Amino acid sequence: MAMKRVLPVVLVTAWIAAVALFGSADAATITWKVQSTWTAGDFHHVNPKGLVEKIEAMSGGRLKIDLLAAGAVVPAFEVLDAVHKGILDGGHSWPGYWYGKHPAATLFGSVPGGPFGMSAEDFLGWLYLGGGKELYNELLQKELKLNVVALPTFGETPEPLGWFGKPIKDVASFKGLKFRAGGMSAEVFKMMGMSVVTLPGGEIVPAMQRGVIDAAEFSDPSSDMAMGFQDVRKFYHMPGIHQPTGIMELLIGKKHWDALPADLRAIVETASMAETIHFTVKMLDQNSKDLNTLVTKHGVKVIETPREIMLDVLKAWDKVAEKYTKDNPFFARVFESQKKWAERIVPYRRIGHPPYDLAADYYWGTINPYKVQKP
Repeated sequence: MAMKRVLPVVLVTAWIAAVALFGSADAATITWKVQSTWTAGDFHHVNPKGLVEKIEAMSGGRLKIDLLAAGAVVPAFEVLDAVHKGILDGGHSWPGYWYGKHPAATLFGSVPGGPFGMSAEDFLGWLYLGGGKELYNELLQKELKLNVVALPTFGETPEPLGWFGKPIKDVASFKGLKFRAGGMSAEVFKMMGMSVVTLPGGEIVPAMQRGVIDAAEFSDPSSDMAMGFQDVRKFYHMPGIHQPTGIMELLIGKKHWDALPADLRAIVETASMAETIHFTVKMLDQNSKDLNTLVTKHGVKVIETPREIMLDVLKAWDKVAEKYTKDNPFFARVFESQKKWAERIVPYRRIGHPPYDLAADYYWGTINPYKVQKP
């Protein structure tokens, strides 16, 4: 009888010890509710999907993410506040959406000219090696007093100038147009004489259909096509210089981030870096295919953006940046950090890397697969 009583006690003791060491089955699985600022059909939403897949695979299912599209819990522009307040465990977004809270947010999401001539690769170098990621989290946590941790998930590729009802031949053609733009690019276009409206991605095409706006920029051929821009406008002006760099982001409630074991934090950070590279090359691959579809199946006319317009964008940006540099110490600090990185990296790339057009023109200069037109 004594042995019969001891055995269950031994088993219970062993079970308690195992739970203390490894956690129960329920405790071992952490689930986050994460909402993106992108609609389900937006190609941008592929970025958080890829990130979720990587995190769940790398964590062996210990960290699961319930990913929701824009509007599932809160409107797109309220995702950051919802993560801060604990309404959401996390979010996926673009820093340029938060420039209304602080002008320096645009320096991480929408920086005309690079800034200072930086390519997307140069910008990611500043972000990971030049202190950019740390500055962005300082902006969120100390300047804005938000209980949020941010990790990059994509290095933005240059965005087209936008969609118009007719070819835009020069800067004068901008005057008076009602134009959708995001982030501080909106202020740049305002300085160039446009009437600018900022709308979430899902509202842009309906606004053009109703005549609320005349023209718009959003993101890239794949995302633009998924949103249906080709159904309301046929003149697609490329390239743009108003947003050649920037990031998309994973936002995590700080209490959830701090509660993660060290290995899971490392997995989330590493998965985010992996997705940054993966989605960047995926974007290039998909954009090249979808621009062809826009031209051949939807009758879109690709118009080469006049150099005059791009130079005027840079001039307008310099004036906008000068204003904020004078008025906002943190903006000035971030901008100076970017400039110091660019003054070493950009001149090196100019002399150390051959001009992109040299070999590109040598091999492909005689073909025009997208039927690009001069304005």
